[in-house]
Amino acid sequence: MQNRNHLSNVKISHNVSVIENGLLEIPMLQLLNEQGVEINPKKVKFFDRDTAQKILNSMHYTRLLDDRMIGAQRQGRISFYLASLGEEAATVASAAALEPQDMIMSQYREQGALVYRGYTTQQFMNQMFSNKDDPNKGRQMPIHYGDKALNFMTVSSPLGTQIPQAAGYAYGQKMAGQSAITICFFGEGAASEGDFHAGLNMAAVLNCPCVFFCRNNGYAISTPADEQFAGDGIASRGIGYGVKTIRVDGNDVLAVYSATAQARKIALEENCPVLVEAMTYRLSAHSTSDDPSGYRSKEEEQKWAERDPIVRFETWMQEKNWLDKEALEAYKTKTREEILAALKVAEKISICEIDEIINDVYDTPPWHLEKQLKELKSHIKKYPEAYPKTAGSNK
Repeated sequence: MQNRNHLSNVKISHNVSVIENGLLEIPMLQLLNEQGVEINPKKVKFFDRDTAQKILNSMHYTRLLDDRMIGAQRQGRISFYLASLGEEAATVASAAALEPQDMIMSQYREQGALVYRGYTTQQFMNQMFSNKDDPNKGRQMPIHYGDKALNFMTVSSPLGTQIPQAAGYAYGQKMAGQSAITICFFGEGAASEGDFHAGLNMAAVLNCPCVFFCRNNGYAISTPADEQFAGDGIASRGIGYGVKTIRVDGNDVLAVYSATAQARKIALEENCPVLVEAMTYRLSAHSTSDDPSGYRSKEEEQKWAERDPIVRFETWMQEKNWLDKEALEAYKTKTREEILAALKVAEKISICEIDEIINDVYDTPPWHLEKQLKELKSHIKKYPEAYPKTAGSNK
């Protein structure tokens, strides 16, 4: 029987003991230096050349997609976008360390993980243009992806909701005897939500095979990290909840891959949660609704731009004679063309019929939703100039 005496492991002191912040130093795993040179090549084995190329291509794809869709938002073609400039290594390399059966629960800056798993350009576009081929049927904001076949849970707008959900899903995986874990992505700002504390505590107490992956990118929209918390980042919180914890250089592909692979191994073999804090930086604005010039300097941005995760990884690949620059440029050219072509296709696909707005919630739409739908149609009919007709919206 479990020992329920909560004093059984308490160390006795006869003097007042004050535990100060910083007493415990949490190291940051780094395997590539800032110039992209492997620090200790003899001790660590990584992926093969094909995997390295897939990681590099996925990071470039993500950056190209971000650039094109920010432009599309500025042109009024989509309403909103969130880029991951500077954070590609954190999302792509972590996804590369997983298995296909592992569930991914993301925040909203993990398009790189979807790219790595094979989400198509047309799928990206259908979701962002909210057309009838969007699995969400246009009822989500842009960049709120989800794909059952790829084990990628649909993104939810409220910060942190995926954290306790991930703990619960991982508990279900354990109870079902699955050889799989759940990885949950979130930013350090979301770690200020109550759901973070509830989720980590739940996972620790119930021994859930879950990897909590925090992208500490320095800012919660306009609030810098030093105004969000006084403790030692997010990693120290994992230790406080009894969760095994790793801090990693989030701009180092090799380190992120190794940390995530180790975290997955521990979570699966020991049936327990692991917290990974990836130290990175958001070079882009928080979203297309944000102007970072109001809260940070160009000098700060330039300092972090010199730690570009893609450049560091390309340098490492070049040292191994794995980098084919000509093939990479051809891939980037092809990807740009593919993204633009898919964008043009998606914006011409009709949207769902208005009746779809109340479906998929209940087996049969209840009376109050039917009533609201009728009122909505009457409103649209009364103000037709505010709701111009488009294909598929004629009811």
